[in-house]
Amino acid sequence: MAGETVITVVGNLTADPELRYTQNGLPVANFTIASTPRNFDRAANEWKDGEALFLRASVWREFAEHVAGTLTKGMRVIAQGRLRQRSYQDREGNQRTAIELEVDEIGPSLRYATAQVTRAASNGRGGQSTPSTTQVASEEPWQTPGAQTDAWSTAGGFGDDTPF
Repeated sequence: MAGETVITVVGNLTADPELRYTQNGLPVANFTIASTPRNFDRAANEWKDGEALFLRASVWREFAEHVAGTLTKGMRVIAQGRLRQRSYQDREGNQRTAIELEVDEIGPSLRYATAQVTRAASNGRGGQSTPSTTQVASEEPWQTPGAQTDAWSTAGGFGDDTPF
C-alpha cells in the first residue's frame, strides 16, 4: 500500500514469541526485537555497543504459528514489515503512543548460525500447519514429473563445471 513505512530490522529476540488466539480463533504471535548498534571507538581501540532499540512486533494467522514454532529467545533475526502507530490510554489515564512492527517477513540471520528450512504443509486456509520435508508434485507445478523432490539435499547432483 502506498505511503506505508516499510523497514528492515536486524536484532535479537528478547523472549520466545508469545502465541495467542483471538476470540475468533485467529493466531497472533507477539515478540520484541532488540537491535543494538556497534561502533568502533578508535580512541579506545575497541568495539562499543550503542543504545539498544526495542521494537515490539507481531505476526498473524498461519505465519504466527510458524514463527512461534521456529524462533526462540536470543535468536538473531532479520525482520521486514510495516511500522504501525497506535494511541491508547494507560491505567492512570495518560494518553500514550506505541510504534510497533507488523511483520511481513522474518527469518533467522545466518551471520553467526546455520538453519535448516522445512516447508510447512497447510491443512487449509487459516488452519493449523504441520512441517513437511516432502513436497507433493501437485503443490509444485514447476517441478518436472518424476524429478527428485529435494535437489538441494543430494550430494553430487551438479558438477563443478561452469555451465557456459
